Amino acid sequence: MPRLLLLLAIAAVVYILFRRAQSMPPHKRRGELIKLGVGVAVVVVIGLTLTGRMHWLGAALTGLLVAARQLLPTLIRLFPMLASLKANAGPSAGQRSTVATDILRMHLDHDSGKLNGEVLKGPFREWLLDEMDRDQLQALLNFCQAEDDESAQLLASYLQQRFPGESGFQQQAPPGASSSGMSRQEALAVLGVAEDADREAIIAAHRSLMQKLHPDRGGNDYLAAKVNQAKDLLLG
Repeated sequence: MPRLLLLLAIAAVVYILFRRAQSMPPHKRRGELIKLGVGVAVVVVIGLTLTGRMHWLGAALTGLLVAARQLLPTLIRLFPMLASLKANAGPSAGQRSTVATDILRMHLDHDSGKLNGEVLKGPFREWLLDEMDRDQLQALLNFCQAEDDESAQLLASYLQQRFPGESGFQQQAPPGASSSGMSRQEALAVLGVAEDADREAIIAAHRSLMQKLHPDRGGNDYLAAKVNQAKDLLLG
């Protein structure tokens, strides 16, 4: 009877953790499920070892594998060569611009002109916009319209690019481009330039972004106003 209660308790904990992992954003869900699977494997190995059904060497080997997986991020940080190999395994990130509001942080890739972003607050907090389906994005848009008009305009920019030709995503006319609402660091992020960028670099970044923000390429007045605002602030 005690063993049965213990098994039921373990099963309940595993189910709760599984449901918690399922509710997380997709880009974090896989990692949580892997951790859960590793934890279940460790519990099984310990149980088999204590009941004499597994040799202690098998348990030790399992423990080493788990420890190696947990220490891998630390090892990568300690050994630059490993870190560089990991970085070279995927495509390098190009220059990008960043616009942030109370609810969203949006990125514009300078090479492709593609928008992507993440949710900072609300029911979809920590979700990536590319992970969300049409109904989820509509719910997020409704939330932004109720909480923060600027976030709604920014999300509409993304929706217009992801769902070209669909109605219902037009944002309101952007507010006047006043530099008082933007800090220097925000302006640098919007244009995607470094702190020491000179006048020519700022103008070049502005010109390139305005070409990407043409309506035929998924651009819109809101983002164009942000880019103009950033240039005016940086150039005085």
